[in-house]
Amino acid sequence: MTPLAAPFPHGRPRRLRRTPWIRDLVAENRLTAKDLIWPIFVREGIDVEEPVASLPGVSRLSVDRAVRAAEQAAELGIPCVALFPYTEAADKNPEATEAWNPENLVNRATRAIKAAVPEIGVMLDVALDPYNSDGHDGLVRGGVIQNDETLIALGQMAVAQAEAGADILGPSDMMDGRIGFIRQLLEEQDFSDTLIMSYAAKYASCFYGPFRDAVGATAALGSGDKKTYQMDPANGDEALREVAIDLAEGADMVMVKPGLPYLDICARVKAEYRVPTYAYQVSGEYAMIEAAAGNGWLDGDRAAVESLLAFKRAGCDGVLTYFAPRVARLISG
Repeated sequence: MTPLAAPFPHGRPRRLRRTPWIRDLVAENRLTAKDLIWPIFVREGIDVEEPVASLPGVSRLSVDRAVRAAEQAAELGIPCVALFPYTEAADKNPEATEAWNPENLVNRATRAIKAAVPEIGVMLDVALDPYNSDGHDGLVRGGVIQNDETLIALGQMAVAQAEAGADILGPSDMMDGRIGFIRQLLEEQDFSDTLIMSYAAKYASCFYGPFRDAVGATAALGSGDKKTYQMDPANGDEALREVAIDLAEGADMVMVKPGLPYLDICARVKAEYRVPTYAYQVSGEYAMIEAAAGNGWLDGDRAAVESLLAFKRAGCDGVLTYFAPRVARLISG
């Protein structure tokens, strides 16, 4: 029902916008550091901070530097970091076996962070693309992504991550049935408290380019695409079906990816299911804002905060964003 409004001049909506304290008093949504998850790229080495050219202000960090970043996140009130590996070519193969190596890069980084900053959450990505010499999220046989065979690999990967101490597993592969498969394995291996944040509505988007540079997957994928398993950007109802499936299989939280171009999906998911709903403000979104700010076309700080507030308005409980530490400082100040 549309709220009743007095006609002008008795009704003057501008009265509620007249001063900063009134605007604060009637604000419908608020953004805090607690709403943010900070994606961090990790790489081999010691005391390494390697800038990612396509992501201004973002670097690949060695494990010791990632620990410092996690400490910084905790100081800023950011509750969780999400780790993504830059995998050397020598560690990639068609079977993606490095994905479930207990001593792989993200598993070592997880243990180091949880030892140094036990109060912060660690989220790990469950997908094969950083480790697959084909650059795909699933195993490839004869040019075809193998759904059911990939589930076995993803299950091994998820258990290794849980053993390393990951608090949240984020299956981002978009294979059918993966949430139920992973949840069953976690139960069998006594990891019943490990959370699953499903990339439930992940679209075959052009906005992922800088991320693929950051994890070293661009060359492996080449001119290929992921349209046979990631969602068609034209579809909205399909996203609701995907979310329903993942919830039924045991997901605790769901994610929409990318973010700003899909705010309608965020709003529909939250309205339909009333479960913890997140969005990933992906690399292309971040890079566009930074590029425009770098050219003086907009205020980068204000654009970052405004873009994240839009997720809250759409119903999201939180956002994965490369802006996390910067925005946490801005809003706390």
